[in-house]
Amino acid sequence: MKLYDYGTAPNPRRVRIVLAEKGLDYELVQVDLSQGHHKTPEFLAKNPSGKVPVLELDDGRCLSESIAICRYLEAICPEPNLFGSDAYELGQIEMRNRQMEAELMSQVGISWIHGPIVAKKGVYKNIPEAKEVSDSNVKKYYERLDKEFSSAEYVAGPRFTIADITLLCSIDFAATMVDLKPDDTLLNLWRWHALVSSRDSIEM
Repeated sequence: MKLYDYGTAPNPRRVRIVLAEKGLDYELVQVDLSQGHHKTPEFLAKNPSGKVPVLELDDGRCLSESIAICRYLEAICPEPNLFGSDAYELGQIEMRNRQMEAELMSQVGISWIHGPIVAKKGVYKNIPEAKEVSDSNVKKYYERLDKEFSSAEYVAGPRFTIADITLLCSIDFAATMVDLKPDDTLLNLWRWHALVSSRDSIEM
């Protein structure tokens, strides 16, 4: 398998962590987004959306979208289980992962698009007011998570799952690339962060 990646992007990182959790071998191929390599005809043939990650199978077939790729990996290598082992857990983990995506990751994305790094590239119209709103939403969500982690060890129950991976990648990208590091007073959130970051599969 080949994973088409871009080092700092959170979505390919989700896939790398799942691959590491499952101990699967693959070739990592860096796609330089800053040079537009994701918009070349060769790459668009693999993913017409022109985004990473893309997983290319040994027979040449390709999958894109990080969670779709991670579900494929779960299907071919069911253990360690990251998406749920019974009907309730499947629903619980899906629900929590979707909440992390829709309520945090999306807001971090808005702050990124309307932040100074992307503004210099001139790809999108920079709307400072949009960033102000999304920055505020991210900080409020951090506070909500801190309260949740006062009585929960992991995002979606008593064990590490894809929902933890999504949250970790969101927070780390926000902290390093968007200047949205959680406040140091959010001790429960940082306890969770230290716990999951200590896993062998986790790399920046």
